[in-house]
Amino acid sequence: MKRQYIILGLLLGCLQLVQAQFTLDGEFRPRTEYRNGYGSLIADDADAGFGISTRIRLNAGYEVDAYKFYVSFQDIMVWGENRQILPYDQNNSFAVFQAWADINLGDGFSAKLGRQVISYDDQRIFGGLDWAQQGRNHDAALLKYKKGSFLMDIGLAFNQDYSNPTGFQSVGTAYNTTGFFSYKSMQYVYLKQAWEHFSGSLLFLNNGFQKFEADDVTPNGVNGLQTVGTHLDYKAGSFGIAANAFLQTGDVVKSAYLLGLDLTYKASSKVGLGAGLEIISGNDVSTSKSEAFFPLYGTNHKFNGFMDYFYVGNHANNVGLLDVHVSANFKLGDKSSLFVKALNFSSDRELASGEKSLGTELDLVLSQAFKGYALKIGYSQMFAADGMYELKGITENAAANSQSWAWAMLVVKPKFLNGGTN
Repeated sequence: MKRQYIILGLLLGCLQLVQAQFTLDGEFRPRTEYRNGYGSLIADDADAGFGISTRIRLNAGYEVDAYKFYVSFQDIMVWGENRQILPYDQNNSFAVFQAWADINLGDGFSAKLGRQVISYDDQRIFGGLDWAQQGRNHDAALLKYKKGSFLMDIGLAFNQDYSNPTGFQSVGTAYNTTGFFSYKSMQYVYLKQAWEHFSGSLLFLNNGFQKFEADDVTPNGVNGLQTVGTHLDYKAGSFGIAANAFLQTGDVVKSAYLLGLDLTYKASSKVGLGAGLEIISGNDVSTSKSEAFFPLYGTNHKFNGFMDYFYVGNHANNVGLLDVHVSANFKLGDKSSLFVKALNFSSDRELASGEKSLGTELDLVLSQAFKGYALKIGYSQMFAADGMYELKGITENAAANSQSWAWAMLVVKPKFLNGGTN
């Protein structure tokens, strides 16, 4: 009988050890949207869009002293996209969202290899883009160092799209995947130091984009794009200030820049206030010189209005942007809040007509947390100015009188096993 208790105790101890090393969690996130001017101005004779999509994820992590391992599977399902009893997923959206190993090299060093989310600071240049159902990831190798409040990451990536992994010698290394600033190569160094009330980071980023001959088939090296800048953050008491300053230059872009400043103030335990501005350089329509900055791999939905009129798969190589905004966050209860933000937009450079004013956007988000899940509801309205109609290529008479977007999202994140960190 004593032996049975010993065996049972050993089994329970082993189970506890496994759980301390292994985590398993998931996500179920359906979102319904009413789009009547989301992303661009909608014509008066066009029907508004309405639909529901769901993101599901299953995440597993394993950690020992020598390494960490993490894998995340996801699928994006649009309700009704598959006909009844279809034997396969029609949109082929199932994917490995993350799969990486972080090897402990000792003395504060580690090497993180594989498909991973790269996110820094306020996610202006690098971010996970979690709002998008598909998210954003990178296939990269990172050499990481952390000691106290200082950290350094060195990132390297070389992308290839050959279909036969054993035959790459016969097809060379041409990278034919294009769009959304998909890069052939990437190198960066990220440094950050934090103090009691202040933190600052530096980013040095180089991207190489595949260049082809006039036939669009024969590879001819890469076009380089360099992004260099800093993010500064200061918080003391109820007051906070954050700043971004980035420059871009390269083979096709010269002297492009992004400057941002945001102030926050906690007026009370239930009210938080914010104000700020951001200027992003654009092209001069009267010349062929390219001075347009693009924030590359950030969480762009977080900036310049939730209706995504700027820099969310759009507005690249355009007239730039001046965004002046104010916001307030109201705590309505222990688990509920209301976020309100107003943004006024102008172009950095004049449009062909000489106009610069683009309009004003109002964003509202109501959040309510429950036991084990959360509900978010949002509404946004765009009040377009003359320049917006010119920018989006539609006349005011042809555009709908109301440009709006509404959405509701349920977020459920079950934790099946939670014995450690991933």
